Amino acid sequence: MRAEGQAHIDRINAALALVRQSLDWERALRRLDELDARVQDPKLWDDPKQAQAITREQKQLETSINTVKQITAEMGDAIEFVEMGEAEGEDSVVEEGLQSLARLAERADADKVQALLSGEADGNDTYLEIHAGAGGTESQDWAEMLLRMYARWAERRGFKVETVEYQVGEQAGIKSATLLIKGDNAYGYAKTESGVHRLVRISPYDSSARRHTSFSSVWVYPVIDDNIDIEINPADLKIDTYRASGAGGQHVNTTDSAVRITHQPSGIVVASQVDRSQHKNREIAMNMLKARLYEEEMRKREEAASAEHSSKSDIGWGHQIRSYVLQPYQMVKDLRTGVTSTAPGDVLDGAIDPFISAALAQRVTGEKVEIDDVE
Repeated sequence: MRAEGQAHIDRINAALALVRQSLDWERALRRLDELDARVQDPKLWDDPKQAQAITREQKQLETSINTVKQITAEMGDAIEFVEMGEAEGEDSVVEEGLQSLARLAERADADKVQALLSGEADGNDTYLEIHAGAGGTESQDWAEMLLRMYARWAERRGFKVETVEYQVGEQAGIKSATLLIKGDNAYGYAKTESGVHRLVRISPYDSSARRHTSFSSVWVYPVIDDNIDIEINPADLKIDTYRASGAGGQHVNTTDSAVRITHQPSGIVVASQVDRSQHKNREIAMNMLKARLYEEEMRKREEAASAEHSSKSDIGWGHQIRSYVLQPYQMVKDLRTGVTSTAPGDVLDGAIDPFISAALAQRVTGEKVEIDDVE
C-alpha cells in the first residue's frame, strides 16, 4: 500500500475508533438489541412520550452503528481495489481506489463529529454569551469581533441567529451580548467554546501603535424545553429593568423594556432586550436563567468541565482556552488541544470547526496535551 493510501486508512481507523469509544461499542450493540425489542412491543405507544424517547434513541444508535459498519466495509473494498491494481500494474485502478479512500476519510471525519454529539442536550438550540474583560475599549472591540465570528460560524452551518441582548461599549465594541442560535445540534457544536479568548494585536486605538493583549469570555448553554422542570424560588431573584440599546444605535427603545435577572444564590445574571415588551423580555430572561441553571447541573456531571469555565472566573491570564495573535505574527492556537491555524482572518470569519472537532474528541478520549501559549 502506498504511503498516501496508508495515511487515508490510518485517518479512517482513528475516526472509527473514536466513534466506537464514544458509543461504548459493545454496550451500544446490546442497547440497540434491547431497543429493537421494545419497539416491537404493541403496548409501547400506550405512553407516547416514552415511546418517542425510545424510538429517538433507537434511531440515533442505529444510525451511528450502521455508519461505522458501512465505512468499515467500504474501506475494505477500497483497500482490496488498490491492492488488486498494484498487483496487476494498473495505475488507473490504484488511483481510483486511493480516491475512494480519500473520500471515505473525509466522510469518517464528518461522521465522527456527528457521533460525538451524544450529550443529553446536544441536539438543542443554544444561547451564547460574550462578555468583554478588563481593558475598556480594547476588550470591548475584541468582544464584538468574537460576536461577529460566532454569528458567521452559525451562518456557515445554516443555523438561525437572533440577538437577545446587546450592550454597546463606551467608545467602540460591546460590553456584552447574547446570541440565540437555532439549528440541529447547535448546543452540541458550540458547547466547547465556553471559556476565555485572548487577542494579541497592534491596537488601532493606540496612537503609539503598541501591542495590546485583550480578553473576552464566552459562555454557552442549551435552550431547554418544557419537559425539563427547573424550580426557581422568586425570593432568590433580583430583577432590574433598563433601557435597551441596539447595535449601531438602531432600534433603541425609549422605555425601560429590557430586563436583567440576577439569581443571587449562584450569581448567574441573564438579560433580554430582544422584545419591546417588558413582560416578554422577562419571560425570555427567565427561560435563559432556567437554561443556565440546567447547564450548571450538566457541567457538574461532566468530568471534562473544570473551574476555568465557572462564571466566577476572572477574564484574564490563566483562564484562556484559545489565543488569537495578529501581530507580530499570525496564529490562532487552542490551549486545550494544540490545534492551530495560521489564518486568523479565516478563523475570525467563522472557520472554527477544526477547533470544535478537536475539543469534542478530547472530551471522549480525556487526553490532555501539554501546550505552550503563544506570545
